[in-house]
Amino acid sequence: MNRARAQLLTLRTATLGRGSCLEHEVKGMLAKLGLPVPRGCFITTGRPLPEPLGLEFPLVAKVTAPGLAGKSDVGGVRIAIRDGADLYRSVAELSAIPGAVGVLVEEMAPPGLEVIVGGSRDPQFGPIVMFGLGGILVELYRDVAFGLAPLTEEDALRLVRQPKGAQLLDRFRGRPALDMPALVRIMVAVSEIMATGMVEEIDLNPVTLYPAGAIVLDAKLRFRDTPEVAHNPTKEEENMATWKCTTCGYTKEGRCKPQKCPQCQSKGNFEKAE
Repeated sequence: MNRARAQLLTLRTATLGRGSCLEHEVKGMLAKLGLPVPRGCFITTGRPLPEPLGLEFPLVAKVTAPGLAGKSDVGGVRIAIRDGADLYRSVAELSAIPGAVGVLVEEMAPPGLEVIVGGSRDPQFGPIVMFGLGGILVELYRDVAFGLAPLTEEDALRLVRQPKGAQLLDRFRGRPALDMPALVRIMVAVSEIMATGMVEEIDLNPVTLYPAGAIVLDAKLRFRDTPEVAHNPTKEEENMATWKCTTCGYTKEGRCKPQKCPQCQSKGNFEKAE
């Protein structure tokens, strides 16, 4: 957590007065925390492309504009850029978008399973971590799970098993299992960021998972106006457990064993999830 606080202090100083951070700034911090991000280059509006760029085609180019909610909504993303001419044209078009301060050019990641890892500050529970499968589809289906920050590795493993689509992380219809340790490292790091009390919300969406490795493709972070004291779990929180219905698989957080499953209505068929 101390390492996360140090990186956040550096980032906050660099972005003083903005509150929210630019994507390449957040990814730079994540990389210093040991999380995987694409190789990339930020090109400030009005400045020429560096020569050589030092990146391998195909590339992705994304507009950077403070306060922009969705890059795709304004045509702010170009994918599968395969040569220099296409890159120059893409950067010029993206730089012309109103509010643009630059363009982030990155190496294009191969396809994989997209998930979202996020964090926010709940008025009642304090810093929390959110996990869901499906990238942008999680916003449609809301198949997500929440946990209190900070998370241990065991906490993170329990959390990723809670969404209904969690079976996609394992061997499924001939596809190999995905790299759970890589996902856990990302979730624990996000939880440590939230537990510093400095951040209002962080959104890593999507994070693409592979049989070996993972990569954070998009990242947003917004600081709190008034940082709070770092969160330390109370004894009550430490005694929380995840209970799983042995009949339908429904999971529920709590200190005591649930008496009845709200999903299948069975009674007493709960055990602690591993």
